[in-house]
Amino acid sequence: MSTNDPSPEPEIPLDPVASVDDLNAINEEETRASTRSLIGSSSVMAMGTVLSRVTGVLRDVALTAALGFFLVSDAYSLGNTMPNVLYVLIVGGALNAVFIPQLVRRMKEDADGGTAYADRLITLAGVVLLVFSVAAVLLAPLLVDLYATSSYSASQRELATAFARLCLPQIFFYGIYALFSQVLNSRGRFGAPMFAPILNNIVAIATFLLFLAIAGTAAAADGVLTSEQVALLGIGTTLGVALQALILIPVLLRAGYRWRPRWDWRGTGLGRAGHLALWTLGLVAVNQAGYVVITRLATLANVNASDAGLTAAGLTTYQKAHLVFMLPHSVITVSIVTALLPALSRVAHEGRLRQVGSDVGGAMRLVSALIVPVGVILLVVGPGLAVLLFGYGAATPQQATLAGTIMSVFMLGLLPFTLFYVLFRGFYAVEDTRTPFLVSVLMNVVALAVAIPLFYSAIGGAQIASLAFGYVCGFWATFLASWILLSRRLGGVDSRRTIRALVRMLIAGVAAFCVMFGVQALMVTFVTGGGPDNKLGILLNVIVVSLAGLATYLAGAWALRIQEVADVLALVRRRLPAGRRAASS
Repeated sequence: MSTNDPSPEPEIPLDPVASVDDLNAINEEETRASTRSLIGSSSVMAMGTVLSRVTGVLRDVALTAALGFFLVSDAYSLGNTMPNVLYVLIVGGALNAVFIPQLVRRMKEDADGGTAYADRLITLAGVVLLVFSVAAVLLAPLLVDLYATSSYSASQRELATAFARLCLPQIFFYGIYALFSQVLNSRGRFGAPMFAPILNNIVAIATFLLFLAIAGTAAAADGVLTSEQVALLGIGTTLGVALQALILIPVLLRAGYRWRPRWDWRGTGLGRAGHLALWTLGLVAVNQAGYVVITRLATLANVNASDAGLTAAGLTTYQKAHLVFMLPHSVITVSIVTALLPALSRVAHEGRLRQVGSDVGGAMRLVSALIVPVGVILLVVGPGLAVLLFGYGAATPQQATLAGTIMSVFMLGLLPFTLFYVLFRGFYAVEDTRTPFLVSVLMNVVALAVAIPLFYSAIGGAQIASLAFGYVCGFWATFLASWILLSRRLGGVDSRRTIRALVRMLIAGVAAFCVMFGVQALMVTFVTGGGPDNKLGILLNVIVVSLAGLATYLAGAWALRIQEVADVLALVRRRLPAGRRAASS
């Protein structure tokens, strides 16, 4: 059956004498079983992602201790961000959105289990990545001019260019890592790609600590780095990305895959994948165009703050806030959706579009049950948490507090961001890459239309906050549009049930926010005080307020009978030692 068939066959054999209640009970049990299975298959990936993200946060702690939030840090952040940005622009988005469904299909249809297709894909993409990596290094000065504010001085531009030249070879290694990961994912091996970034983070942490031992904390504030210090930071960072990719080779061998270069690309299905990828490349291009505007404005904000004698706040501030914003999404949503996408692709290939919609709706409810409390907690404790993470070395507590405020602004968009990520995977499963492109245009138009006027009416940290708030507005617009369009595409995504669940979760989340706000006010007034230099008091405040919020959310979930929260808690209990003993007795 074609995936475009508007009337797919029903998923459950219909008994002519069965009642509607019986069928609803069957649907309910199948959905709950699917949710429990999805939670279980995501747990290993979540563990790897947690360790990866924890070491990633430690990496950024070391980075801010070494470079702070000053203009030097912005130059490094700019040079080190461009490889990731350009990789995604060149091929990354297409790999993630298009080629997993194609790999899954070829594994099912091809006599060799898709091995030859994977060989051709890696060969073609590897050549493209290598060519673009070399070209990017040669064009580094032009790229810096594109992404950085024109208000940079000659020395600031030269420093950013030096970092870019050393970091841009990462494009190739990011791509190789993604290719190897997709081949492993399509063969049901999800764990290793989630653990590999840990090695990258360890190498980066060692690099920043070595820089601190050699240069100290004064180099960042002074704004002058020697060529040896620049080389240490750039080469160490790139080495970590290379090892992240290469460590997957033995895992591929154990999975039974041995890559062989294949140059016979014509007539092998890569053209269809390439056609699908065109819209995804357009989506990425639109997002990166928006990101160019953001980086230019963020680097300008730090120049403005420096000229006005205000607390440093620029691209690094924006990125650190965005890092923590992405943390719960990466641990929870990406783990669940990575496990879901191959199964979605198989179901879509069989033409069972209503089942695709049901699975997407179940994933939306599951990730929301976890994302809502995390987002509410981080909304309240963001400034304190940022001081605990980033208020060391060259970074001042005031700079870290400002980054935490931006983090709190971002948290207003965490739920819609993670839900439209799930919805996009529904489009990709049915090989629709055009709609996500169009919706992404909407997101960037809304984000920039809100952010730019606010940016030029403020100065310093408020300018960075305006950039974050613009994207929050864009996330909500994208989420609502994606939900409506995917529901029409699939004939429903279990919307009524999902809306009811989301409303209950948000009620519990609002209750948790009110309790945390009150507890935090009491803690600051009577226990810990409000100074940014009192890290022990801030730590106590973050712990107490977070526990109060979590307890309130769980109590609200119990009172409102939110099934997805109950499923997650049941899984946690089963995985605890006491739970395993009870299950085995």
